[in-house]
Amino acid sequence: MPIIHMTIPPLPHYIIGGYTLAPAGRKHPSRRNIEVFDLLVVTRGCLYIGEEEQHYEVSGGHALILRPDAYHYATRACQEQTSYYWIHFQTTGQWGLSEEAIAEERVVGTKELIEKAKERVLSSSFYTTQTFTKQLPQFTKLLQPSKMESLLNQLVLLNMNDHIPSVKWKQQLAFQEVIEHLSASMETQGPTPSALCAEQAASYLREHYRDNITAQELGESINFHPVYIARCMQKEFGCAPFDYLMRFRIERAKLLLLQTDLAVARIGEEVGFNHAAYFASCFAKYEGISPRKYRQRFSHG
Repeated sequence: MPIIHMTIPPLPHYIIGGYTLAPAGRKHPSRRNIEVFDLLVVTRGCLYIGEEEQHYEVSGGHALILRPDAYHYATRACQEQTSYYWIHFQTTGQWGLSEEAIAEERVVGTKELIEKAKERVLSSSFYTTQTFTKQLPQFTKLLQPSKMESLLNQLVLLNMNDHIPSVKWKQQLAFQEVIEHLSASMETQGPTPSALCAEQAASYLREHYRDNITAQELGESINFHPVYIARCMQKEFGCAPFDYLMRFRIERAKLLLLQTDLAVARIGEEVGFNHAAYFASCFAKYEGISPRKYRQRFSHG
């Protein structure tokens, strides 16, 4: 499987991205030498894509990076409704392609590390930039699809205000996490039990976010004790299951506020809130602004 190698620094940088819901029968566009990398992450359905002589079936939970210097095309139309994120990115550093990963440098002992440090101090290159290689699989099954989807959704939402320098900075930080997740999917040992539990819980919460979910129901659905689930999600996502669910509901609400004309109360219902006042309170807690003002700020921006 092709591996993309990038010399870092400079860091690969995010350019633009989006979310597409393709109906059955639609094909991915054919393009040649687009001069940027095109990352495709499918959440549901399947994209059928070729690049030069290589053909890929990119199904839910998989990612494909299309090269900037190659010809890519649809090998067939979507057979079902297919949802996916697309990200254009680039690097101004060197990059290349190989059929297998490069072995990591062997771990050196403490004594050798000290000697190398002394050499650097004495050499004229002490203050020069030290580069290294980042390896990315061109096509991979993601270790934590829900975590990747959260990051990509964050990037798409940040597009709304990317004329603000601080927002552009947040985009680049989020994108570096995307790169790290792609790189991590090359790990041969696979996800840890903690990561597997957290991923299953996150997937269930995202699928049933409109419902009133209890800790017991979540535990029964994925066959783990609620306390263990909470511990795993705190470790992998940095928050408890209920907080993860609330954050996801708020993210969905933000999309509806920006992309539809639905009333605020109706949007609250759509994302799992039974009472408009509670929705407004939770939204303000997480975003620091009411749903109505969030919509107004963007529409008048």
